Amino acid sequence: MTKQAITIPNAPKPAGPYSHGVVANGFLYTAGFGPQDPATGEVVPGGVGEQTAQVLRNIQAVLNEVGASMDDVVKTTAHLQHLKRDFAEYNEAYAGFFSEPYPVRTTVGSDLYDILVEIDVVVALPQA
Repeated sequence: MTKQAITIPNAPKPAGPYSHGVVANGFLYTAGFGPQDPATGEVVPGGVGEQTAQVLRNIQAVLNEVGASMDDVVKTTAHLQHLKRDFAEYNEAYAGFFSEPYPVRTTVGSDLYDILVEIDVVVALPQA
């Protein structure tokens, strides 16, 4: 199996030894993205809705790099700092980025480091 690491300048810089994504066997697997503004590295102001939108824009930037779109996402995993409190607002922001048929999704509560939401995705890459 070959794999291709993807790291792009218009997404938040990785905070450790990892890539923004890896392409392998016709799929793109992304790292978990937080709500950092790629230009400043700072967490976007606002609540979980604003943070969810920024996370998904960060993911879109990586998808654009490999010629994919949010319509190609087949699986998402989302971590919320306050699952019960923030689920409805997160879900509303999330819904604005996807259309039917929706990707499968797992959403869990997690102890996140100074952010409200983190999301990673699996993408079935379009055939060339």
